[in-house]
Amino acid sequence: MNTPRPQSAFTLIELLVVISIIGILASLALPAISGAMDSARRTQAKNDVVQIATAVTAYETEYGKLPPVRSTVDQVLINILMPPSGVANTNNPRGIVFLEVPQKKANSKKSGQVDGSGDFEDPWGTAYKIAVDDNYDHTILSAGNTPGPTISNLRKKVAVWNTPKGENDGQKKRRSVVSWE
Repeated sequence: MNTPRPQSAFTLIELLVVISIIGILASLALPAISGAMDSARRTQAKNDVVQIATAVTAYETEYGKLPPVRSTVDQVLINILMPPSGVANTNNPRGIVFLEVPQKKANSKKSGQVDGSGDFEDPWGTAYKIAVDDNYDHTILSAGNTPGPTISNLRKKVAVWNTPKGENDGQKKRRSVVSWE
């Protein structure tokens, strides 16, 4: 006589317990992933500000003068350092590309690129600010922005920084990046 063997299977309660444990573990991992992504964005932003400062210094080395900057948010400067297809202009007559940054594609949410208006955006989507020592006294009168570092009489030729977005001052301060530190 054949006796039926009991089949081994998960009960509904066991399945719900396993799913809830996976959900709890995922929710514990989410802040670590978010922190790692924020750290990667900060590293990219630091690289960008150093790259812009280096491009301005290379321009000065090539032409014997600093490029003209009209304001701290200057699309003209980015266009001088990144002439389209190496096309010469008044301020960059040789059409030298001092800075290479990808152009932002239409409808792209990716930051860290030059948008259509010529702004070079940080990884959080705000434009970098640039100041140069245009009177050659080896001092930039003011650079930086609160809640991040603000410096008066900075002893540099060029300063680049961002004005980060964030929900609170602590988050803005963590995202603040400057080229002179």
